[in-house]
Amino acid sequence: MDLHKNPISQFRLWFSEVVKNGLKFPEACLLSTIEADNFPDGRMVLMKGFDEEGFVFYTNLNSAKGEALRKNPCAALTFYWEPFSWQVRIQGEVTAVSDAEADDYFTTRPKGSQLGAWASDQSSPLKSREELVERVRRYDEKFSGREIPRPPHWGGYRLSPRRMEFWIGREDRLHDRLLYERDGDGWRCGRLYP
Repeated sequence: MDLHKNPISQFRLWFSEVVKNGLKFPEACLLSTIEADNFPDGRMVLMKGFDEEGFVFYTNLNSAKGEALRKNPCAALTFYWEPFSWQVRIQGEVTAVSDAEADDYFTTRPKGSQLGAWASDQSSPLKSREELVERVRRYDEKFSGREIPRPPHWGGYRLSPRRMEFWIGREDRLHDRLLYERDGDGWRCGRLYP
């Protein structure tokens, strides 16, 4: 199996193939962080872009994941694309995207998602669904007839990879695993036992 020397190029190839084949939510990935109590936590997020600098996702900055990333700005993303039987694991350091980048992305979100970003006190206890619906209604009224600005507590993160592993499922569990690791300004690649 031949892979690109650059894992971002390899990811781009696989991601394009998955998108081309119509897989629903190809950008969905598991974000893993270490919480304040030193336990790992994982949740699905949507990757909203990637380039040589890293992989970008957005969230409420006051959420459990936002809090975890403030205390320990290291994380992992895991993509799994069935029926290809492809997995990509990415580890790295996380930094906030610029306000301008977050503003630009926020304007592309549907109105309901923009209102939800204002209304949701993400990861905090919620008494009832009705309370959330009422909060959305109040923000809809507040911003009626005008552009909805990005909330100050909502933004994005970029995970800059230091390790990327590409996994291909094979029969008899004799899978292919190729690990890229940062080596100065470049990458070194090796094969792992399945």
